Amino acid sequence: MYITNLVLRNFRNYDNQEFDFSENINIIHGDNGQGKTNILESLFLCACGRSHRTSRDDEMIKHGKGGYYVKLQNEKEVSSPELEIISNKRVKKIIRINGITVRKLGELMGNLRVVMFSPEDLMLIKEGPSERRRFIDVTLSQIKRSYFYELQQYMRILVQRNNLLKKISENKKLADTLCIWDEGLVESGIRIMKERSLFVKKLNSYAKKRHELITGKKEIINMEYSPSIKIKEEAGGQQLREYYKDKLKKNRDRELNAGTTLYGIQRDDLIISLNGSDIRQYGSQGQQRTAVLSLKLGEIDLFKSETSETPVLLLDDVMSELDRHRKGYLMDNLDDIQTFITTTDKEVFKEIKGIKVEYKEIKNGVLVKGP
Repeated sequence: MYITNLVLRNFRNYDNQEFDFSENINIIHGDNGQGKTNILESLFLCACGRSHRTSRDDEMIKHGKGGYYVKLQNEKEVSSPELEIISNKRVKKIIRINGITVRKLGELMGNLRVVMFSPEDLMLIKEGPSERRRFIDVTLSQIKRSYFYELQQYMRILVQRNNLLKKISENKKLADTLCIWDEGLVESGIRIMKERSLFVKKLNSYAKKRHELITGKKEIINMEYSPSIKIKEEAGGQQLREYYKDKLKKNRDRELNAGTTLYGIQRDDLIISLNGSDIRQYGSQGQQRTAVLSLKLGEIDLFKSETSETPVLLLDDVMSELDRHRKGYLMDNLDDIQTFITTTDKEVFKEIKGIKVEYKEIKNGVLVKGP
């Protein structure tokens, strides 16, 4: 899988720019604030239907313009999907695949798969559970379109249930209808929990191997799925349902007082440990960076295993964050994967031998032509 062409119109700081890319390594360089990350953002958008930086589409529209247009040409083993995303301030975002408008965002999933690695990914370790849940959901949605649809279904139920919890404080008679939403929440939640649990086990296996290679077996990384509904794995389907329902029932008063759902997949976490200790508390900055690198390389391995396709790797200014050893290890593992690297200093790649790269310089949202 690799991207051959990208067109940006009124996207961030780009007026009307077209790019052709190498299927190997693409170095996008220039000073800070020129639009390098915006290119990677548009690629991520075409893979996931949303930005990795903002939840608001209008923030990606160039200042003073009414909307943006992104078109991407992708080459896969059995197809060459052309992806278009159109957004303006008046109508809902439009997605086209090979010229045909699709009604559901989920239909975009799988046409392009990307792994994004940026300095902000340290938040996977340093910040709260929401960042780690988002990582799981974005990756799993690219692997399994059905997971994306299930997640949407759960969130719709969650919104309705939370609204009802608030209304019950004003009208106690509505409490009798809560069990209807409990049923849907439990059924959908259990399916998501099972998918997440299996995903973390597989990713952990790949990330462990990567981390051992990077650290010379001096460090052992481990990831564990931590659901807010603690259920034994050996429990059968009916046992899971009954336990989940009982948990909600026993905490009904707490949820009514809070006016929100206190248990469920929206409060799950991913626990990352290093040599048996919580890496958030006891890992150094360098160890945390290495852990994220192992996780991202493990993510690539998982994509290959689950989809039989190699994803596109997006490296947003991460080379300056890695020491020479880790930088070398990363570059040594990019032989078979199309990679986009943003940097302010392209000279940094001269010290890494044997890599085939194509350079693109960006100035004020414009691709600089010539040497």
